[in-house]
Amino acid sequence: MAEFFTTPGGIALIILAQVLAVVGFVMISMLFLVYGDRKIWAAVQMRRGPNVVGAYGLLQTVADALKYVVKEVVIPAGADRTVFMLAPMASFVLAMMAWAVIPFSDGWVVSDINVAILYVFAVSSLEVYGVIMGGWASNSKYPFLGSLRSAAQMISYEVSIGLIIIGVIISTGSMNFSAIVHAQDGSLGFFNWYWLPHLPMVFLFFISALAETNRPPFDLPEAESELVAGYQVEYSSTPFLLFMAGEYIAIFLMCALTSLLFFGGWLSPIPGLPDGALWMVAKMAFFFFLFAMVKAITPRYRYDQLMRLGWKVFLPFSLVWVVFVAFAARFDWFWGAFARWPIGG
Repeated sequence: MAEFFTTPGGIALIILAQVLAVVGFVMISMLFLVYGDRKIWAAVQMRRGPNVVGAYGLLQTVADALKYVVKEVVIPAGADRTVFMLAPMASFVLAMMAWAVIPFSDGWVVSDINVAILYVFAVSSLEVYGVIMGGWASNSKYPFLGSLRSAAQMISYEVSIGLIIIGVIISTGSMNFSAIVHAQDGSLGFFNWYWLPHLPMVFLFFISALAETNRPPFDLPEAESELVAGYQVEYSSTPFLLFMAGEYIAIFLMCALTSLLFFGGWLSPIPGLPDGALWMVAKMAFFFFLFAMVKAITPRYRYDQLMRLGWKVFLPFSLVWVVFVAFAARFDWFWGAFARWPIGG
């Protein structure tokens, strides 16, 4: 039996099992993320939130998903039917594909490639096409305007996210997520992680992740007071569900990237405690909690404020930071905090 797993068929079966495990984890997590998002928002507003379907309302998200699945798919008469249906599928599939290179523990990754960061950037950059396709194919003014605003917003903040990650790559000497985590391992535990030397960029990365995933206060493409629901205006039933699922999966991905890049991934914060996947999941859950809290307590930006923040504040600041990190790593400033090449590269 052991010899079978060394054959092409056995290897394919192992890869399939790994993919299904990751997909299952992400989809099950998404049910609880939506539930937690609604509960946190309700708690801030001093109301109950979901509390009827299942114990403490735990099955409310399942009930909502079933409702979307059994509803009729309505396609506007003037819409491009092919592109209209491809758009939500593209958003969902591309968001899920990025998880192929996310490690949950040492060796717990579907594909441990050396250019994992480039892969995530390539896949996440294509997600904007799903938004544009949805707005264009709807053949309606509001979805089209929403898709254009979303595309401009996502592209703008991808630039600053990329420059922030370049600083981490310079410090590590590698674009492999496992190497980045190993570079943060040390006897000081929590204080060995990149959040300390790259502290200003942690805040910029978190805010850019909010804008990249269209989360409040940067949910301008879906601003109910301005554009009804943005590029999703004409969508209902399962296509709408795919759009929303893709959005939450992308949010959870940003939580995973924050954990890996700045907070040690699966590493224990306290020396002596064992490392493992539970630490990774706990950190991702914590950052999603921060996402939910920002949604509940922060007023929405105007669109001109959003773009000004991205291009006139975040872009110059992150560019200057890349130059600073390059010099700090080259000349070994701050006791080698910015240059961990023997560990990561």
